[in-house]
Amino acid sequence: MKPFKNKLAVTIVVLSVAFLGVIMFSLKKDSNSISSGVGTIISPLQRIIYSVNDKLKNSFDFFVNFKNVKEENDALISENAELENKLVEYNRLKEENDKLREILNYANANKNYDYLGCNIIGYSGGNISNGYLIDKGTKDGVEKDMVIISSQGLVGKITRSEENFSIMQTILNENIAVAAMVESTRESTGIIKGIGDGKNRNLISLTNLPIDSEIKEGDVILTSGLGRMYPKEIRIGEVISVETDNVKVMKSAVVKPYVDFNKLEELVIIIPKEKVKYD
Repeated sequence: MKPFKNKLAVTIVVLSVAFLGVIMFSLKKDSNSISSGVGTIISPLQRIIYSVNDKLKNSFDFFVNFKNVKEENDALISENAELENKLVEYNRLKEENDKLREILNYANANKNYDYLGCNIIGYSGGNISNGYLIDKGTKDGVEKDMVIISSQGLVGKITRSEENFSIMQTILNENIAVAAMVESTRESTGIIKGIGDGKNRNLISLTNLPIDSEIKEGDVILTSGLGRMYPKEIRIGEVISVETDNVKVMKSAVVKPYVDFNKLEELVIIIPKEKVKYD
């Protein structure tokens, strides 16, 4: 009787353990199903939230990057403008230095003269044809008939001098005559005068050349030094056309001055160191 009770007890224990195992397995399975279901429901919402958040983040990043790029662009624009201003100033100073060097080179080659810088302060009689007023006069040693040059070449001469100012006429004036020569042939019989008409007011004529002159387009015209008023070999201009007058048996030429008379700068008065009596 006792062995039978023991077997029954063992059987009950085994069945109980098995039953508990089945129950636990079922609960675990249901739990997984519930979790899976919730996950299925929550997952689309999570995706929407993530997508919105990602777009907001991207928009914020774009705004920050755009702001940084704009600041960098503004800085580059400012730096570029500063560099352009420096370049303009450099070119201006270089041009001014080159002009002064040209004048200095001429002065070093012609040491029988002193050189006095001057500035235009107005027009004589309010008209260019009447000449320019300059800011140097007799108190500065300036006298009538003294020659004025720029770094480009011959400008004109003093026609009147007062204590604090003088009047200058340019070589464009038809009343101004300059003894000239052709650089290539060294012919020194030519006379430079202003043409005088409105169409060619910025040109000058070279007359009194011999009929057999070899002057040609492109030739350089210089002062000849004859008459002693204009120092020798000051650059005047370049020949742009040549004409032959068979009646007068001579040649003439139209010359374009090297000096830009619309922009007269760095003017210098040539002052002889010794008193000169002009022929």
